Amino acid sequence: MQMMNVIQQQFTRKHRVLLHVAFWIMAWLVTAFVYGYEKQSLAMALQNNIMLLPVHMLYFYTVAYFIIPRYLLKRKYLKFFIVLLLFVFIMPGVTRLFDIFLVEPQLDAFLKSKGFYEWDKVKGSKWERFSNVIYYLNAFKGANLVVWFAIAIKFFKSWYQRHHAALQAELNLLKAQIHPHFLFNTLNNLYALTLNNSPKSPEIVMGLSEILRYMLYECNVESVSLKKDIEMLENFILLEKMRYEERLDFNFTKEGDLEKYKIAPLLLLPLVENAFKHGAGEKLGQAWINIELEIKNEALTFKINNSKPEKTRPLMEKNGNIGLENVKRRLELIYPDEHQLKIFEEEDMFAVILKIDLSQE
Repeated sequence: MQMMNVIQQQFTRKHRVLLHVAFWIMAWLVTAFVYGYEKQSLAMALQNNIMLLPVHMLYFYTVAYFIIPRYLLKRKYLKFFIVLLLFVFIMPGVTRLFDIFLVEPQLDAFLKSKGFYEWDKVKGSKWERFSNVIYYLNAFKGANLVVWFAIAIKFFKSWYQRHHAALQAELNLLKAQIHPHFLFNTLNNLYALTLNNSPKSPEIVMGLSEILRYMLYECNVESVSLKKDIEMLENFILLEKMRYEERLDFNFTKEGDLEKYKIAPLLLLPLVENAFKHGAGEKLGQAWINIELEIKNEALTFKINNSKPEKTRPLMEKNGNIGLENVKRRLELIYPDEHQLKIFEEEDMFAVILKIDLSQE
């Protein structure tokens, strides 16, 4: 998850410039190495290829930052196809002109210094070399290979950013759904207590305000301290226990270093909410909830077992999946290959076991 977050950070202008410079240096070295291997002179290839680099850069930046935004992204497909086709065939010609007037004179001098054949007599005049189909096809291959590889990288980056933005929007929506769902349940509990003129109502209001403060002001980040998130969870549990008092047997055990790790905010809350709502909220007799949290080998294991009376089943099937489905989707987006979620349902018991790898947090 942490690695993903680093990749997904928006680059500053300085970083983008450095990445572009690094790419063109790499392209220059790779093509020079291939060319130098053929001509038995890497030094000459480096010198010659750097003369062609401005053509490749002009080709790439014109297509990537002018033709594609001006025509393709505005859905002017015919104009885009025509202009792009012109560039695809014209730029190799420009490359040949650079070859003939800049590169080949240097290459001629190098070959003559090695005592090779009379290069000018073999190659012909400048016009003959420019109009030679074989030379043009070689230039076509060289120019388009480098440039379209760079454009493919840009397309992938754009797709990745759009994909990430869509996932982030979905995550924000899922997180936002927790607030009204939580408020609805808590206000229902508060309403039940006020009907009975419970002296605990002010205490519940204060506890609720603390939880809302955490939700509104400390959860607007991708990950929070596991210790703080558990403290919020304990505040919620305290409020719920006030309502059920002696008719609820509740146990919550914690093991491991909570301060060392981080976790996506409010990820565990819907699981605990679900346990109270269906494990105690509608049971007339004695109810029970057991929660175990363990940090071991850089992994979190969160287990919840709660009683489940038979009569709650229709309501669970109708409304009980909201919180669980929210948790499932958030886990898929935030911890795609770093979690296990198991749900067990028996005649009189409901259990959830969640394991999350925290080594990347």
